[in-house]
Amino acid sequence: MRVIHILDHSIPTQSGYALRTQAILKEQRALGWETFHLTGPKQGPAAATEEHVDGWHFYRTPPPGGILEGVPVLSEIELMGEIAHRIEQVARRVRPHLLHAHSPVLNAIPALRVGRRLGIPVVYEVRALWEDAAEGHATREGGLRYRLKRRMETWALRRADAITTICEGLRGDIVARGIPAEKVTVVPNAVDVEAFSMGGAPDPGLKQQLGLDGVLVLGFIGSFYAYEGLPVLLRALRQLLAQGKLVRILLVGGGRQEAELKRLAAELGIEKQVVFAGRVSHGKVQRYYDLIDMLVYPRLSMRLTELVTPLKPLESMAQGRLVVASDVGGHRELIRHGETGTLFKPGDPDALAAAVLALLREPARWPDLKAAARRYVDTERNWQAIVARYEDIYARAMWRPDDR
Repeated sequence: MRVIHILDHSIPTQSGYALRTQAILKEQRALGWETFHLTGPKQGPAAATEEHVDGWHFYRTPPPGGILEGVPVLSEIELMGEIAHRIEQVARRVRPHLLHAHSPVLNAIPALRVGRRLGIPVVYEVRALWEDAAEGHATREGGLRYRLKRRMETWALRRADAITTICEGLRGDIVARGIPAEKVTVVPNAVDVEAFSMGGAPDPGLKQQLGLDGVLVLGFIGSFYAYEGLPVLLRALRQLLAQGKLVRILLVGGGRQEAELKRLAAELGIEKQVVFAGRVSHGKVQRYYDLIDMLVYPRLSMRLTELVTPLKPLESMAQGRLVVASDVGGHRELIRHGETGTLFKPGDPDALAAAVLALLREPARWPDLKAAARRYVDTERNWQAIVARYEDIYARAMWRPDDR
């Protein structure tokens, strides 16, 4: 089996998207499949059109760099043209059995064009719907650009030979567009359980360096996007401090909201109780997880977060950490309230503070919550079992009507 994976970005960029990709590739190679890896222009400028990173070979697509850059719609058309050209170059070289295009739809449409031209079936993996991911950043839901992006997404879904997606929320939305249910398979996020151990001890030097000795540490590790709801966590901290609790927040990562979060912390008078650790490489992030008593994921309620399951809570659960998360659809698919974690009303600092206080009142429950979280990941969210689902998906995609 030879498969070209068409990706938005990959390592060395560190993101949930890149981590999922690496896990899929690793397990597919373990099955004996040949995988080839192509990234679009959003990977950014590369020194060469081919690159080796950590033992993996990537075909890079140079950014268009034309006069259309930044022009709505036209720039996307130009970008898709570049991706299609690169896919065809690589496909003619490696002669794959299948093209596997991963979100966004800007990868799927070029893959479909090349696939039809060369007679190669296409699997489209929806990790997020493009119109909703864009809405989370810039595109107003229901606006002209939003509707156009939604139509492009539906066009690609109808023409793919098979569809995978990462959660039931997205599957339901896809089927509601008139896509046959049997065409859509959930291949959910998982974790490499062997990469995470239970109860790692904190590094005393790092703990002291960050000023976290003798306090309860609430933490978030990830990208600082608006939909993550981190201002809710900061506002909840002020309430906890007002009740005399020795609490600090540790934020590991960075992104669009970092400056706003620092401004809000100063405005709330809690800047000394909020530690911004900056971005940390994947190889070092475990040291920061080990400092945190409760991982908090305060995502706001919107289409993106109601439909899409994140990866980070699974990493926390794999380590047997206490997880406190907003009660949005993406979290409900991962966390069983009161059994593997705690859910609270989204967008509500009072509810978040109350959830933390409830856990503080019942430390005897912590070992059971941690063990149940790890058990859930071990049995239901390990990559080896999850990636095995692609075998049937690929076989179905390659079974052409004229083979019947």
